[in-house]
Amino acid sequence: MEGYNNEEGFLHGGDLEGMARKIGRKPSELLDFSANINPLGMPPGVREAVVESLDASLAYPDPFCRRLRAALADHTGWKEEYILCGNGGADLIYRLVYALRPKKALVTAPAFAEYEEALAQTGTEILFHELGAEFAVTEDFLSRLESELDLVFLCNPNNPTGLLTEKRLVRELLLRAKELGIRVCLDECFLDFVRDSQAYSAEEFLEEYPNLLILKSFTKLYAIPGLRLGYVLSSDRELLRRMQKAGQPWAVSEPAQAAGIAALKAEGFQKDTISLVEAERAFLKKALEGLGLRVLDGKANYLCFRAAGDASLAQRLLGEGILLRSCGNYRGMGQDWYRTAVRTRKENERLLEALGKVCVKHE
Repeated sequence: MEGYNNEEGFLHGGDLEGMARKIGRKPSELLDFSANINPLGMPPGVREAVVESLDASLAYPDPFCRRLRAALADHTGWKEEYILCGNGGADLIYRLVYALRPKKALVTAPAFAEYEEALAQTGTEILFHELGAEFAVTEDFLSRLESELDLVFLCNPNNPTGLLTEKRLVRELLLRAKELGIRVCLDECFLDFVRDSQAYSAEEFLEEYPNLLILKSFTKLYAIPGLRLGYVLSSDRELLRRMQKAGQPWAVSEPAQAAGIAALKAEGFQKDTISLVEAERAFLKKALEGLGLRVLDGKANYLCFRAAGDASLAQRLLGEGILLRSCGNYRGMGQDWYRTAVRTRKENERLLEALGKVCVKHE
């Protein structure tokens, strides 16, 4: 009898084990541009904190992440009661949907796949707003709000495009949604890579709009995807209580909590990260455009580009030992769209060298 295997339905990048098996190589031999992780790696002190936490892992982890929430409260300036931690951002998306059981929700296309995946689990009717050729969130998105909606997801900057939505539009979204009784989940996981993040973040609206929930992640900035750690901010404590109860009680492991606390102590790490990402993103964008590719002006630690008519570029790059994220399974994007992480200069040059071998130049 054939065993369970759902690998074909996996929607994300970062599957080093699967791709290595596919081409008969070791995961360590592949260079992963399909997952958007900080090229600087973990902050100082995180690895040591994880090792030290192993003795404490003989007991169950704190189900309420008390020390981590206290550290986050100090870091963000928000009350501990406004913070809920989870097993990565995806875990919190599912907890939100399970807690609300929305009848109808609105999602942009393209957008992070887990919004749709989570909503499908609860039988929610999903309305998709196509962002169009420029992939920008405009007033047209706001016009889709209606009283029958229960929940709206918006990613800022968007995944996979990296494009930012103006705070003016976010504020208008929150106002209209509040009037209509709609909850809004703003995914700001990649806003950590934007220098003037407060010019875009909706954090200042948390108390004014109890219908707002902001999603944050340790995974990308602090380079700990294997540990799984994220959190949400909301002034609706009852919603956070319901989300807490919507999944298993020990959502965050002891090592993950220790890593989060240590990461928040890394002074200057985010500033150094942003400086590196800005420089390398500009370098990579110019080089990709030099290959005749259409590159979106993303502001995160990744770039989204189109290789017109070329639906097999990622597969050919895999033969060179490089993983690229195909965006063909994003709603609103074609099979010839791709997303690449922004990494170190040496790694970016290796990507460009490989692209020079396999990419058909587009004029």
